[in-house]
Amino acid sequence: MHIEPGFIAQTKVMLANISAIGVLGCYAKDLLRRPADVVRTLLAAVFFSLFMQSFHVNVGPSELHFVGAMAMYLTLGFLPTLFGFALGLLLQGLLFDPMDLPHLAVNSLSLILPLIAVHYALGRRLRDAAKGRRVGWRTIFKLDAMYYSGVTAMVGFWLLVSDVAMPFSAWAAFAASYFTIVVLEPLFTYAVVRLLKRYEDTPLVDTCFAVKSLKLAR
Repeated sequence: MHIEPGFIAQTKVMLANISAIGVLGCYAKDLLRRPADVVRTLLAAVFFSLFMQSFHVNVGPSELHFVGAMAMYLTLGFLPTLFGFALGLLLQGLLFDPMDLPHLAVNSLSLILPLIAVHYALGRRLRDAAKGRRVGWRTIFKLDAMYYSGVTAMVGFWLLVSDVAMPFSAWAAFAASYFTIVVLEPLFTYAVVRLLKRYEDTPLVDTCFAVKSLKLAR
């Protein structure tokens, strides 16, 4: 989901910077009101950086990554994952890929905006105790499918407004590559949620993760 430097004009990068700061700024107060979410944000940033470095392959105009998005979203919560994406990309740029730093906001928006859409369309209802919704493999698959459709659409948007001509087939190859992630990542996510639910009453898990409000499908 990375857009390499040189694809987008500096003026458009500046607009992306302003947009990313605006989006994160809207949620910053909510994050700071919850001390536990600050800890979870740091965990999300570290986990995301490790996930990104664990598997990344160049595909067409971008890269195929193991993102672990729904694993973080369901176990750490919406706000920690939202800010964890931006901080994780910053951490990755500082430690591993300095060339990616100029497009920090561009790549952050590619992850953040689809997460916001997933949260308000499907995700937040999973923590509504009154509705008694349960999290199972099918639910996670729907979340992943919606999320990665959004990510690939965002990459398509950046390529559309870029200053470098890119054939549609190149983007299509990139989008199709995420089918593997959509199929396999829900299994990883379900296993992680199930493991943490087993220890949800321990002080460490209760402090660092947000799994108590989730109900697992049997």
